[in-house]
Amino acid sequence: MTDDVREEDGHVPVAEAPLRFPLEFEAHYLTNQDAFHRFALKILRVNERAEEAVHRAYVEIRERWDDLLCEPDLQAQTWQILRRAIIDELLGANLREEFISRDSGIGLYPALGKLPPRQFDAVVLRFMGGYDTADIAWYMGLTPSTVTYHIRKAQERLAPIHRRATRPIKKEDTR
Repeated sequence: MTDDVREEDGHVPVAEAPLRFPLEFEAHYLTNQDAFHRFALKILRVNERAEEAVHRAYVEIRERWDDLLCEPDLQAQTWQILRRAIIDELLGANLREEFISRDSGIGLYPALGKLPPRQFDAVVLRFMGGYDTADIAWYMGLTPSTVTYHIRKAQERLAPIHRRATRPIKKEDTR
């Protein structure tokens, strides 16, 4: 048996309450929320933190909804908002600065931190998040070929570091 939520005058306040969100926003939320949560959980590794980051992202998305609808790529814009919310939750600071301050012994993290934003995002999602090109494209609001391009360009920028790290040690290097 369910509780009756009728008020004394017989009307049902929940059923009569107006919708608080535009229909398009609700559709965006229903379409993306699960994937956004999976992404946040993969990065943050704790469900409560992932839920908090996605919630904060959607609060910002709702606040900016009318302006976002005027943008040429709604998905890319909401991705950026989600990304910022996850980074804020993860570090409370800038992820790039965190990478720059890390020491891998070969300079990889500082080099990652200096990549252009789309290259950085694509590389982090691919090699740290384990996502495939189609998922990265969806999260970033790009085409798969553009994601491939950004990963390739990032690898080209990081190649000198990789070569230095994997070159054989010569006798003169040990003196």
